[in-house]
Amino acid sequence: MMRRRTTLLTGCTALALALGATACGGGPVSAGDDKPLSGQTVTVAGVWSGSEQKNFQKVLDAFSAKTGAKTQFVSTGDNVSTVVGSKIEGGNAPDVVMVPQVGVLQQFAQKGWLTPLSATAQSTVDAGFAPVWKKYGSVDGTLYGLYFKAAHKSTVWYSPDALAQAGVDTPKTYDDMLKAGHTLSDSGLAAFSVAGQDGWTLTDWFENIYLSQAGPEKYDALAAHRLKWTDASVVTALDTLGKLFKDKQLIAGGRTEALNTDFPGSVEKVFGPKPDAGMVYEGDFVAGVAKDQFGRTIGKDADFFPFPAVGGGTAPVVSGGDAAVVLKDGKNAAAGMKLVEYLATPDAAAVWAGAGGFLSPNRKLDLAKYGDDVTRATAKSLIDAGDTVRFDMSDQAPAAFGGTKGAGEWKLLQDFLRDPSDPKATAAQLESAAAKAYQG
Repeated sequence: MMRRRTTLLTGCTALALALGATACGGGPVSAGDDKPLSGQTVTVAGVWSGSEQKNFQKVLDAFSAKTGAKTQFVSTGDNVSTVVGSKIEGGNAPDVVMVPQVGVLQQFAQKGWLTPLSATAQSTVDAGFAPVWKKYGSVDGTLYGLYFKAAHKSTVWYSPDALAQAGVDTPKTYDDMLKAGHTLSDSGLAAFSVAGQDGWTLTDWFENIYLSQAGPEKYDALAAHRLKWTDASVVTALDTLGKLFKDKQLIAGGRTEALNTDFPGSVEKVFGPKPDAGMVYEGDFVAGVAKDQFGRTIGKDADFFPFPAVGGGTAPVVSGGDAAVVLKDGKNAAAGMKLVEYLATPDAAAVWAGAGGFLSPNRKLDLAKYGDDVTRATAKSLIDAGDTVRFDMSDQAPAAFGGTKGAGEWKLLQDFLRDPSDPKATAAQLESAAAKAYQG
């Protein structure tokens, strides 16, 4: 993406400050020019489509209004690595890529595709973000990625009416959650809707259980493959997850139906016109589907409780996110860097926060900018977690293991959902796939 300038024109300093450090990029600029990037176009690639792309465009439009730059967004689909790699090879590299996986960010950096973030962006990150976000955006001590959008993946969403009718309170422990699920089932509604058709949702289930049960040090070691997947802690977590999968009372339609349910379908089973379950586990983005597709009022018809503590551990906070990185081969990399500097500011985050379907890891963003109390509570939980947040483990892994449909961890956990009878065998299969992917 954008190439960092090592020297800034002193005549632009005041202007840069006035523009929230988005000025002085891309071509000759006079000190009195209030649209310093006029005539330049910044190309941005990312996985977003639909409402996410529409809302991100509002952020890009705000950047354009501030700087005069035009923007062009290119949706890559899920396979960001392949699409961006082919664009670089074809001489058509975007300036900025919104990278959804730590493993892909590391891969891009190791291939020499990325420009380190500017001093301005780095100082904004230092001032506004918990150090853990800088850690996940860095490779070998160099900061390449700015985490603009975050996901809170430790939220269990439920129908308040369903729980109230069953006389169930929101649980504080994992065992209490399963007990509440049985009470729901006895009242005629399955406990959980599980999106087994999408393997990534199953990795999220495992990660929350593992982080709470095994603790953050082992979580970090397993994420980096310093700990083997055959470790007893992995088998224990799989056994805990398997007890949920085995229980016919707890999963809507049983394991077979779960394997044929994708993520939007899992939300529909709880918040659609004909509910089959009272709860669905997934990230804060469940709220967007419940609201936009099924007309639910967040906080009234749909609410969440934090993923509860497992086996005497601490309640987990697992996150994901999209990091803005700058490609060296982008045609307008300098202007792209100015976009990343803007994305680091609370002003940029506020644009999408107001539109909904968004969480920011920027602790300088006023929580009042979010549109509803539930989103504010989710955002506060993420910010308050500070450095105890752990990034989605599968997103830290090489894509061949943690991010490929029908392969690696996604497929093996789907197989485990299909037959959860042998956690040790599944752990061995996971280790074999991980060893191959990390070696590659």
